Amino acid sequence: MKSLLIACTAILMSCASTSSQKPSDMQKTVELLVSQNQGGANENGFRIIKDEKEYLAVANSGFQLVEEGKNPADNYPKFPKDKKVILYNLGSFRSGSHAINEIKNVSVKDNVLFVEVPNKESNSGGMEIQVLSSPWFIFAVPANYQFTSVQLKYSK
Repeated sequence: MKSLLIACTAILMSCASTSSQKPSDMQKTVELLVSQNQGGANENGFRIIKDEKEYLAVANSGFQLVEEGKNPADNYPKFPKDKKVILYNLGSFRSGSHAINEIKNVSVKDNVLFVEVPNKESNSGGMEIQVLSSPWFIFAVPANYQFTSVQLKYSK
């Protein structure tokens, strides 16, 4: 009877466990590559960028300043070959700055990649000019991270 109880407990424990990776390891391995206020999709979502050609095509699709005689690709970090590179569109906004300039932490739990970014509060004291924006950013995580969706977590 005692061995049956131990076996049932072991089965329950294995079913209840979730796959997750250590946050301390993830914080060191995430890399923000490109962030733009304009040029993203109207709906939020993500896709994995497969190669450097696709990376440069996406990175150069946003509005940017180009200096004469310089290649626009020189403005961006090199494509990391040993990591998964993810394009994340934040969707459309009517006002304010929604560009992501920092990634605080990442974690994977139940096949969801959680990306922790700082929460930006609007400092306006009155009426704002209504400007439509579609911000997006590209970041890299280790190639062994397994996930089927990406979710932003805003923190202070």
